[in-house]
Amino acid sequence: MTVRSAFRRRSLIGLATAVTLGATWGAAHAQETAVKFQLDWRFEGPAALFLVPATKGYFKNEKLNVTIDAGNGSGGTVTRVASGTYDMGFADMAALMEFHANNPTAPNKPVAVMMVYNNTPAAVLALKKSGIKTPADLSGKKLGAPVFDAGRKAFPIFAKANNVSGVQWTSMDPPLRETMLVRGDIDAITGFSFTSLLNLEARGVKTEDVVVLPYPNYGVKLYGNAIIASENFLKQNPEAVKAFLRAFTKGVKDVIADPKAGAATVKARDGIVNEELELRRLKLALDATVLTPDARTEGFGAVSGPRMALMASQVADAFGTKERINPDAVWNGSFLPAAADRNVFGAARK
Repeated sequence: MTVRSAFRRRSLIGLATAVTLGATWGAAHAQETAVKFQLDWRFEGPAALFLVPATKGYFKNEKLNVTIDAGNGSGGTVTRVASGTYDMGFADMAALMEFHANNPTAPNKPVAVMMVYNNTPAAVLALKKSGIKTPADLSGKKLGAPVFDAGRKAFPIFAKANNVSGVQWTSMDPPLRETMLVRGDIDAITGFSFTSLLNLEARGVKTEDVVVLPYPNYGVKLYGNAIIASENFLKQNPEAVKAFLRAFTKGVKDVIADPKAGAATVKARDGIVNEELELRRLKLALDATVLTPDARTEGFGAVSGPRMALMASQVADAFGTKERINPDAVWNGSFLPAAADRNVFGAARK
């Protein structure tokens, strides 16, 4: 064999190998299901629950190509999943119920497939100097929150459970909520406990000077945020949804075991965040919504049928929806991993 023919033979073999490897790589990636996912809010501490499984390759291992975008409120996330702009998302259960009841004929309505915040993080917050210590002290007071705030929209349920009356509301953009409370323009605010408390601290208020009245502690057993998916995506990619929830659950266990690493993952995604602050927010969120007695009783990711039915009725009344809410239409637990695989409570925190 001449040098030229030997070289040509090696070149052909190399080309054939490259083509084979390229075809293999292409086939592997062609098998991946693309999933566009939107969070409920910015990249803050709780976003670690989704960013960790993405960063560690858990979604990739399930043959999913997941992109995760920040959101600007649960209502927006629900609408974008319904429109098909996103396949799945993370949104407040009450916002999902409201969409269903106010858009009964809308095609592709999103469905909740996994409960993440078993207890709503909604709370009333006030400064101790206001004299507000219990829900009863809120009667006749000035409360403030953005009009779309989950705690404000569900306040009639809180008020009914605690005999609160005569409340006057002031509306503002989210960045002004805690500022107006500190200035004394309002007596109390509603918001997610782990967000508003840290926002007040950032404005110079000490934690011990804040009164926090969490809704779940005062008779309001609403569910919080759930993973949602569009009807079309559920029908077309049922195995992908199951795979997503498996990978997500694995990531949740990692975040619970090592919140510090979770906060670092958020920092890596959005360099402007304060890592120490987001670590605190993440721990507060886990304790207030994920690692709760109700979640232990029902099982992480799952719901109680009677409790969901009660919430559907309460939200319809409080939000004044066009139609009553059918709890069976907003929830589908058939995509969940096995109960044993969803036991996140054994993860020892570092």
